[in-house]
Amino acid sequence: MLVHTEGIVFSTVKFKETSIIVKIFTSAYGMQSYIVNGARSQRSKGKIALYQPLSLLDMVVYYKEGKDIQRISETKFAQTYTEIPFDPVKRTIGIFITEVFGKVLREEGENSVLFEFLFNSLQIFDRLRDNVANFHLQILLKATHHLGFGPANADDFVLQLSESGFHLSISLEEKKSLDLLMESNYGENIPLSLSFRREVLDHIIKYYKVNSGNLREIKSLSVLKVIFE
Repeated sequence: MLVHTEGIVFSTVKFKETSIIVKIFTSAYGMQSYIVNGARSQRSKGKIALYQPLSLLDMVVYYKEGKDIQRISETKFAQTYTEIPFDPVKRTIGIFITEVFGKVLREEGENSVLFEFLFNSLQIFDRLRDNVANFHLQILLKATHHLGFGPANADDFVLQLSESGFHLSISLEEKKSLDLLMESNYGENIPLSLSFRREVLDHIIKYYKVNSGNLREIKSLSVLKVIFE
C-alpha cells in the first residue's frame, strides 16, 4: 500500500555496500525503519543528504503491516534547514535531541500530535535567534505532555521525581524558572545560571528515565555540557 506521509529522520546505518537503513518518525505510522537501496552509490546524486539526522521529509512510502523494514517510493525535503547543520551550538543541541528522542520514540506508534509538535519545534529552532541555550530544556519538557507523562507544573515535576527516589533541592525562584521553561514560547527570555541550567537538564533526564524505559546512557550529553561552559 502506498501512503503519503511526512517524517523526521533520527538515525541512519549502513547496509551492505551502498544501501542504508534509516529510522524515521512518521506522521502516519510513528517510528518506522526503511531500507534505501543505493543511497551511498556514486550514482545516487546526493540521495544520502536527505537522510541526515533531523531532516524533515515529505515521503511516499510502501507500508505493509507487521513488516519490520519498509520501503520508500519517493522522498524530498519538506523543509530545509539554514542554521541547524552549520551553527556549532544548534548542531550540538540537535545531536543531543536526536539521541534522546531517537531512544524515547523507538517503539512509538502513530502519534500525529507529537509528530506535529516536533516537526514545528524543529522549524522554530532553525530560525531561533534569541535564548537558543534553553531550547533543549523546553522541547524536552513540552514533549512530555505529548508522550503521556507531562507534569502539571514544577511542583508536580519535583514530586514525581521525589516519589521515584530522586529528592531535589530546589528553591522557589528555581521552581518559577522551571515553570517558565514549561509554559513560555521558544526564544523567550528565561534567565538561568549555568549551574542551574545543568541541574535542570540532569533533572529532566532523570524524569525521562523514570517515565520511559528506553532512555539509558546519553553519549552526546557530555559534549552538550561543554559547549555551554
